Amino acid sequence: MKANKVKTLILALVTGLILLTGCTAAKTAKTGPAPVEDTSWMFHDIVDAAFVKAHIAVPMPENVMIIDARPYKVKYTKGHIPGAVNIPFSQFDKNSNLLPKDKNSLVIYYCGGLKCKLSHKSARKAEKSGYKNVKVFARGYPEWVSQKDNYGSVSAEHVAKLIAENKSVIIDARPQKTKFNKGHIPTAVNIPFSQFEALKGKLPRDLDTPVIFYCGGLKCRLSHKSAAKALEMGYTNVNVFAKGYPQWKKTYGQSNETMQVQAGEIEGSIELERFKSIVANSPESIMLIDVRDADEFAKGSFKTAVNIPVEKLEPKIKDLPDDKPVVFVCSTGARSGEAFYMAKDVRQSLKNVYYVEAEIDFKSNGNIEIKKPK
Repeated sequence: MKANKVKTLILALVTGLILLTGCTAAKTAKTGPAPVEDTSWMFHDIVDAAFVKAHIAVPMPENVMIIDARPYKVKYTKGHIPGAVNIPFSQFDKNSNLLPKDKNSLVIYYCGGLKCKLSHKSARKAEKSGYKNVKVFARGYPEWVSQKDNYGSVSAEHVAKLIAENKSVIIDARPQKTKFNKGHIPTAVNIPFSQFEALKGKLPRDLDTPVIFYCGGLKCRLSHKSAAKALEMGYTNVNVFAKGYPQWKKTYGQSNETMQVQAGEIEGSIELERFKSIVANSPESIMLIDVRDADEFAKGSFKTAVNIPVEKLEPKIKDLPDDKPVVFVCSTGARSGEAFYMAKDVRQSLKNVYYVEAEIDFKSNGNIEIKKPK
C-alpha cells in the first residue's frame, strides 16, 4: 500500500516537472529572425526637410529645382512645397524638357512620404539622364507640412474650388493702389505686407481657418512673408498661391479690373522705353532705388541702383534728393509701386518720383530683361 502511494507521488512529481519544463521551454523558445525590409527600391541619396528648406528661395535659384513627382490634379494642386515644379513620374519622359539645362544643378525629388516610390523612381531616371546632383526628400510632403514653420503652396484650380465652397480666406498681399484696386481674385481681402501689423485684424479670429496668401507671382515675396507672419500669430492652416494674380488672370481672366494696366499710363509709372533709354544712356541722371530685399539685390541689379528694401524705406524718404528724378524698381512692380505711394504720402513736396511697372528678370550672368506687365 505504502509502495503504491510512493509510486503515485513520484509519478505526480515527474509529471509536474515535465509540465513545468515544457512551459518554460515554450516561454523561452527562440523565434526566427525578423524579416528584413526590402529597401532596394530607395534612392541612394536621401535628404531631410531642413535640407530642402535651406535651398528654397523666392525666386528659386537657377541651379536648384525641387520636383513633386506626384500626380498633378490628385495631389499637386491641393498642396506642394513652395517653388516645386510638378513632373509626375508617369510623365517623366514627356516632361523631361522641364528639367534644368545644367546637369550639375541640384535636383530634389519628393512625393507622398516614406511608402511612396515615385520620387525614388524619378531620381533614378534623372541620374541615368546625366544629372549629377540628385537627392530625394523621402519623407515628402506629409513631413513638410507637419513642421510648425512650414506652409504649402496651392494651385489656381484649388483656390477657385475653395472660393466656390467658401472654405478659405484669400488674402492679397500686394499694395492696394498700384495692384489690388486694378484687379484681384474674387473675395480676396487686401492686407499689403507693409501694412500687415496695422491690418492684421482683418484676418479671421479662428486660428484654424484656412488662409491663402498671394501676390504678384513666382518672383514676389510678399505672400511668403505674410504667410510666415500668420504662422507666427498661431494660424494652423496657412498656404500661399505662389503663382499669384498673373496665373489667376491667365487661368480665369481678369477680375475686378478698373483699367487696363500699361507701362507709363498709370499714376506714378515711368514709360518703359524712356526708362530703358535712361538706364542705357544717362543712368546718373536719376536716383534709382531697388526696393527688393538685400539678398535679391546682391544677386543682381542695375549698376547705379541703391538698395533700400521697401520695409525700411519710410524713415529714409526725407533724405531722398529733389534735384533729380527718383525711380523705384523691383521685379514685378508691386513693391516699387508701394514705394512710390509711400514716398508721396510721407513727403508730398517730392514731385519728381516714379516707379517701374514691369516684370524685370535679373539674370545671373548680369543681363537684365524688362517686360511689360501681363
